[in-house]
Amino acid sequence: MSRYHSYLNTASSILGKYKGEEPFASFLKKCFAADKKYGSKDRKHIAHFCYCYFRTANLFKEDSTEEKLLKGLFLCSSETNELLQKLKPEWNSTTGLSAEEKCSMLNGQCLPAGQAGSTLNLFPFNDELSNAVELLQYSKSFLIQPDLFLRIRPGQRKTVLEKLQIANCKFQIVSDDCIAFTNSTKLDGIIDLDREAVIQDYSSQQTGEFFKSSTMPAGRQVLNIKSKITLWDCCAASGGKSILAKDLLGEIDLTVSDIRESILANLKKRFQQADIKNYKSFVVDLANENVQHSLINNQQSIIIADVPCSGSGTWARTPEQLVFFKKEEIERYSLLQKKIISNTIPHLAPGGYFLYITCSVFKKENEENAEFIKNQFNLELIKMELIKGYDKKADTMFAALYRK
Repeated sequence: MSRYHSYLNTASSILGKYKGEEPFASFLKKCFAADKKYGSKDRKHIAHFCYCYFRTANLFKEDSTEEKLLKGLFLCSSETNELLQKLKPEWNSTTGLSAEEKCSMLNGQCLPAGQAGSTLNLFPFNDELSNAVELLQYSKSFLIQPDLFLRIRPGQRKTVLEKLQIANCKFQIVSDDCIAFTNSTKLDGIIDLDREAVIQDYSSQQTGEFFKSSTMPAGRQVLNIKSKITLWDCCAASGGKSILAKDLLGEIDLTVSDIRESILANLKKRFQQADIKNYKSFVVDLANENVQHSLINNQQSIIIADVPCSGSGTWARTPEQLVFFKKEEIERYSLLQKKIISNTIPHLAPGGYFLYITCSVFKKENEENAEFIKNQFNLELIKMELIKGYDKKADTMFAALYRK
């Protein structure tokens, strides 16, 4: 019994030191590196305790940290488990109940006043949400660790599936080129990552639908651009959207940029593995009003602006944000996004397409900025969608496609 209380006490101590100044995963890694007495199973239990705390901490603000840890573990458990059996056996036998039923067991303090039975008070910024978000379903998603998703690259499906089967790897086929795994699955050494398949969230993969001709009115298909497609991925990060565009559109004149050289260094390694060779890259701060660069021209057939954002659509993966994110950051990100939009759209060729993407669920970053793009630059809105991942154990994203 003392071992399980030790897990509880250690998790409480770690949480007391964490101030939200870096991702919790990296902070936790440093904590374990400084105290090497814990084995892999111990670390797994302690980490799980901490993440359950973050997922549910907003429900139990008046409780002690240890009470929050135990209640969080209970709400996040869909099956009986070792930790609950040792620490709260009376709860362990009821882990199969719904989230609402569990909240009732905990004296109903999970439910907002006047909304009993309708929602769970897990998300602290409900009034900022995009209208398309289904609040109850979205809130429940925070109780579950999202899956790991793989996108199979063209011509590699047979190879990838055979390798996964030989490795006796458990997976679920979501679509012809999308596979889901539990988040802890290790794929290194099983498949040739980036060459045969790309680790890419389900919703991120769905942004590729905006490139397909079926999403656009007759005569305006991206795939029917008569001249060679020039594509600028202006906030390219690790290059996932560029690889997706390359796989869907074929031969393109690709340009990538981001704010730091270190980001592009990682992208270049990934492109090398993905066998993407002919492209241009440069470092640029697109939030700078006076931005200029010789590699930017006004003849881009497509501009992908997967802009820096709150990341709120990914918080089931980083639930510490539920505790440490500040509401005023939403406005800061929205303004940053407007600056990037304003510095990129002028480089769009007549008849070209601008694809705006966030991994946010906030309307200021999504619909309000989509309206800004339409009105400020007189672009035609082709398609706009909140790509819901919270019912698929995936991230939630927003995308809007425009034509000049």
